[in-house]
Amino acid sequence: MKERRFQVLHEDDSDPMLSSVNLVDVFMVAMVMMAIALLSNPMLDLQDSDFTVIRNPGTPAMEITVKRGQRLTKFQATGRSSEGNGVEAGTAYQMEDGTMVYVPNSAEVSAQNE
Repeated sequence: MKERRFQVLHEDDSDPMLSSVNLVDVFMVAMVMMAIALLSNPMLDLQDSDFTVIRNPGTPAMEITVKRGQRLTKFQATGRSSEGNGVEAGTAYQMEDGTMVYVPNSAEVSAQNE
């Protein structure tokens, strides 16, 4: 009876350089995939434009980040109402079509007309 041997490598596969060529191919595919991932990164678009990011809107832990030019400003909510010195400037109304109309106080209008 003839003995059979299981051969992983054929006679023409005995060259050790073939495995290193396959590794180079795999490396090249991985580099191309990484380049595509880096170039399609949406954060690259944010580097040149102004933007505002709001995290946790409407909660006491709300945080607002604003980028204008090269300046990055971060605002954090304190959980309290806003405070400050000021006067009521008028009233804003939202119309049925969604537009907003600002009506200044009468004292403000009369002071501007004088």
